[in-house]
Amino acid sequence: MVDVPVIAKSGDDELRLQAAMTNRHGLVAGATGTGKTVTLQVMAEALSSIGVPVFAADVKGDLSGISQPGKSSPKLEARVQAMGLEAMEFAGCPVVFWDVFGKEGHPVRATISEMGPLLLGRILNLNDTQAAVLTLVFKIADDHGLLLLDMKDMQAMLQHVSDHAADYKGEYGNMSAASLGAIQRGLVQIGQQGGDCFFGEPALDIQDLIQTQDGKGVVNLLAADKLMQSPQLYATFLLWLMSELFEKLPEVGDLEKPKLVFFFDEAHLLFNDLPPALGSRIEQVVRLIRSKGVGVFFVTQNPIDVPDVILSQLGNRVQHALRAFSPRDQKAVRAAAQTFRANPTVNVEEVITQLGVGEALVSFLDEKGTPDVVERAMVVPPHSQIGPITPEQRAGILAASVDLEKAYGTAIDRESAYERLKGKAVASSAAVGAPAAPPVPAPTMAPTSIPMPLPGEPQQATGGGWMQEAVGVGGSVLGSLLGSGTRGRMTPAQAMVQSAARSIGSTVGRQLIRGVLGSLMGGGGSRR
Repeated sequence: MVDVPVIAKSGDDELRLQAAMTNRHGLVAGATGTGKTVTLQVMAEALSSIGVPVFAADVKGDLSGISQPGKSSPKLEARVQAMGLEAMEFAGCPVVFWDVFGKEGHPVRATISEMGPLLLGRILNLNDTQAAVLTLVFKIADDHGLLLLDMKDMQAMLQHVSDHAADYKGEYGNMSAASLGAIQRGLVQIGQQGGDCFFGEPALDIQDLIQTQDGKGVVNLLAADKLMQSPQLYATFLLWLMSELFEKLPEVGDLEKPKLVFFFDEAHLLFNDLPPALGSRIEQVVRLIRSKGVGVFFVTQNPIDVPDVILSQLGNRVQHALRAFSPRDQKAVRAAAQTFRANPTVNVEEVITQLGVGEALVSFLDEKGTPDVVERAMVVPPHSQIGPITPEQRAGILAASVDLEKAYGTAIDRESAYERLKGKAVASSAAVGAPAAPPVPAPTMAPTSIPMPLPGEPQQATGGGWMQEAVGVGGSVLGSLLGSGTRGRMTPAQAMVQSAARSIGSTVGRQLIRGVLGSLMGGGGSRR
């Protein structure tokens, strides 16, 4: 059994996470200023010390201090002595910084097709009718072999469908100009918030989040201070990342220690105005991702921010102080008190409003998976620096991640829906005597499926559905072979080949490998 460092102390009792039980998920809750961020830091460095990689969003920039050794201070020494701890040995953790905008960390990208219509619709805040139209747009793109990789691909596709809505109406149904316009306006808004930086290639390879260095798990920090200005984009991005982990990692059952622990900070943003259908899929992912060796810890201000079905799956609990100034707060206090395994010596409902900063009610799962009785405890100080690092220190850490910079530093823009649709428009313009633009280069890869022709294109003879299926299987094999390595060791060209390989497959194949949330909802579409 792997021995995890102490997380908190209750008198002489040391409270520790059981490494094998961290894939049973957890909750860190408490009002603003009660110590949630430091608790997250203590848990992250404890997991890193036993070789478990961690992913967390750095909402305020405070978590970046985990990369540097801590320093002694009178206040810290007083806490150490009061808790009866041994002298602190200060040390930082290996850290990789990520940033959707590519400013404070390595760029994080995903393709439009990977996101899928369900999650993209949530980012765009579409209603049911508009979301249904978006799903049809993805379906049309799949049927015609048009790759949706970045923002301009999606915008070109929407313009194309709008121009040919009458041609598609018989097969796909009516797509009103009002719904298509709402989607286009949403894309413009997301683009202004940085979506054009996030959508594109090379897409993030989740294996780059599961790394160790000198026996310690790498702590992956997402710079989220700017991203938090778009709460829906933040929540949907983390949900997409969690679904990617669920989809791409193999089944491993219960391990001695997890492959990765995922901290979902400001978790209430995930569940705000959540469509019921998407909520049920999130619940399913939370239940099943355990078998992939991934633990998920939700960090939020109030336990009632998390739906009951998901809350019941969170076995490891750290509850900081709650305030009971309103009826809703009082309800939250009662709800939180009832979720702990009772301790005759602790009146949870009374104590929960009296806790000081850095103090918490703690209940972890034991080695058999049974919740321990709740204890009033003090969270131990972290061995790393509390508070943010300097821009110079961040720049030094980024410069040391040479492989990741090579893999993700340069955006790739290969032929996709925008180029094909633009080429068709140029050809039509030339046909009526307008000056022709330079021809669009032919694809560098052989066609991997036989797409339907676009409106106005000549019909092509096909070899039948069996040919599409055979090519689709071959594409899957090639994608697996190319995808077996770690993206961080690839050149940009190799990354592009791998990304292209993952696009291979027939219409049916592409629909089957949509991101898990999109596929479960029945939305068709290509992975790439």
